Amino acid sequence: MGAGAAVELTAGERKVRLSSPDRVLFPERGFTKRDLAEYFIAVGDGIVRALRDRPTTLERYPEGLGGEHFYQKRAPKNLPDWIPTGTITFPSGRTADEICPTEVAAVVWAAQFGTFTFHPWPVRRAEPDHPDELRIDLDPQPGTDYADAVRAAHGLKEVLDDFGLRGWPKTSGGRGIHVFVPIAPRWTFVEVRRAAIACGRELERRHPDEVTTAWWKEERGERIFVDFNQTARDRTIASAYSVRARPHAPVSAPLRWDEIDDAVPTDFDIGTMPGRFAEVGDVHKDMDEHAFSLEGLLEQAYRDEHDHGLGDMPYPPEYPKMPGEPKRVQPSRARHDDD
Repeated sequence: MGAGAAVELTAGERKVRLSSPDRVLFPERGFTKRDLAEYFIAVGDGIVRALRDRPTTLERYPEGLGGEHFYQKRAPKNLPDWIPTGTITFPSGRTADEICPTEVAAVVWAAQFGTFTFHPWPVRRAEPDHPDELRIDLDPQPGTDYADAVRAAHGLKEVLDDFGLRGWPKTSGGRGIHVFVPIAPRWTFVEVRRAAIACGRELERRHPDEVTTAWWKEERGERIFVDFNQTARDRTIASAYSVRARPHAPVSAPLRWDEIDDAVPTDFDIGTMPGRFAEVGDVHKDMDEHAFSLEGLLEQAYRDEHDHGLGDMPYPPEYPKMPGEPKRVQPSRARHDDD
């Protein structure tokens, strides 16, 4: 209904067919499928930088916000031959081929099928078992908001500085903040997760009333949760410039450190981000010029375990039991079982 005849959009050096371009995907704002595709073209250099050669899960809303949605992990059978794929291994040991965008036309092709959000793995297809990004997710819990995440982010920056690391912050598209650290692809997923836990614990030690690494929600309180399990295999974070499935069509906006205090996450959406991008470009474009070492954080993880008895933390429930992992029983239930 009112979807309009198909059109061809120019995306980089290719033409991409867009069917039903007038289909409204975000009713509150009136944004259409064409608006979504043209947004991705406008920020093309930025989103391609964030996705380039990364196996990527597509979060699709074919009928728009409010309709059925799903996560597409496997490359579809109708994938054009110019979009490469990479083979990834799930925690179960099963494998899949996922799309690995290398040009903006691939992003627009995905938008044709209602893709709002791109979830890239922290690896490149040439090194699928060795992450090249340490991703820190600062997740506000009930009673906290973006301003609390900002304070935690400043504390995180100090921790990273002390370990010789540099992070690039972005809004989550909601109330949280993501900080990505480019690293050399030398370590396994288990080791990168161990480094994330060490980083989170150090941040928690410095700001115990504001930050927590407690996996169980009943222990977190009104603090910012450092979601270390977002670094586990097959757990991904929305890419920079991805559109989030909320009524006002917000996007995950890359920021400079001197912008995070004054940023208002709701100001970044598919209507406003093209103007910002035209003015300042991709403020994270230099990320690929760096590859930091995790040795300092891994040494801290060793000290945490051997000096303070702080070993591994629980994995998500769908994961197989991992070596050295504590019991996956929430504390209140464990206490009840011991009675």
